[in-house]
Amino acid sequence: MTQQRIGIIMHGVTGRMGMNQHLIRSVLAIRDQGGVLLRDGTRLMPDPIIVGRNEAKIAELAKAHGVERYTTDMEAALANPDDTVFFDAASTQLRPELLRQAIDAGKHIYCEKPISEKLEQALEIANYAKSKGVKNGIVHDKLDLPGLLKLKRLRDSGFFGKILSVRGEFGYWVFEGDWMPAQRPSWNYRAADGGGIISDMLCHWRYVLDNVFAPVKAVSCTGAVHIPDRWDENGEHYKADADDAAYATFELEGGIIANINSSWCVRVRRDDLVTFQVDGTHGSAVAGLHSCVSQHRVNTPKPVWNPDQPQTMNFMEDWEEVPDNHDFDNGFKVQWEQFLRHVAEDGPWNYTLMEGAKGVQLAELGHQSWKERRWIDIPSLEG
Repeated sequence: MTQQRIGIIMHGVTGRMGMNQHLIRSVLAIRDQGGVLLRDGTRLMPDPIIVGRNEAKIAELAKAHGVERYTTDMEAALANPDDTVFFDAASTQLRPELLRQAIDAGKHIYCEKPISEKLEQALEIANYAKSKGVKNGIVHDKLDLPGLLKLKRLRDSGFFGKILSVRGEFGYWVFEGDWMPAQRPSWNYRAADGGGIISDMLCHWRYVLDNVFAPVKAVSCTGAVHIPDRWDENGEHYKADADDAAYATFELEGGIIANINSSWCVRVRRDDLVTFQVDGTHGSAVAGLHSCVSQHRVNTPKPVWNPDQPQTMNFMEDWEEVPDNHDFDNGFKVQWEQFLRHVAEDGPWNYTLMEGAKGVQLAELGHQSWKERRWIDIPSLEG
């Protein structure tokens, strides 16, 4: 079987997400499975080079996972014509300039979200990539979560009837860092460093809502800095001034109302760290990262409000598990395979940098809504 190499410059993969999901569970997993099978039977084999500032750290990472190439010289890496894809999972603040350098070097672009902190930058880099003719994409990993794939299956089958509403709950308790180390980096809570849950999560909710339910038309959002005192990775106290919770309501096409709460200050009492409940005229469903349960209208119980007696109905028993029906691969890996096929043989790909700009737009309008305490319509970015 013919094998075709594809060189991938990977920047920002010493961090948790970049290392675990993109390097180890995606690119190296694709390598270990024998590459990506193309239409003509060729196996497309990724050959990554790790780029970072800390040579000792990237050398250790490369050795631990059998990656032969690493460098601290970004300029030299971009100058190598044998590496045609550039991937970035590092700082949002630095991303627009890094992507521009990679585009100028003729590289195809794939990156984590958000593209940038500001919509103007996101549109500029998306249009620049298009004008230079490089293939480009941004990670939309949650669309390939088993739970959301099952929701889409129910939607496409007509199970819900007319969808009325979507309720999302995301988050968990992130420790302050004094007596228990925090499980998120301290920059997440500093506005000057690009922190804040609105910027971090509304870009996700944009593509989830657009692709799983219906396009977003308007947003009303309230943010909060619930915990102003935190301690960083060195145990040093600092003032947190970036939002650690966001309470957002969205109007979708077709009259659907979506409400999604995002918080790093909530203790979990639900099935998963994120859950989505969809209610329709014919049925409802609740999905987490992997599982999904449904309740059709013919199986819906008929409770009666009576505050004078303890509730005897067990509402959790009235739901049925939606079966897997097939094996679900890692969502990050699935999208890497799609993007590599797009680069190698112009395979289908919908998640361009312009789609990523829509996420930045929603986060920006979410901040504006919070500041101005009002609903804001979402203008189209098309054309």
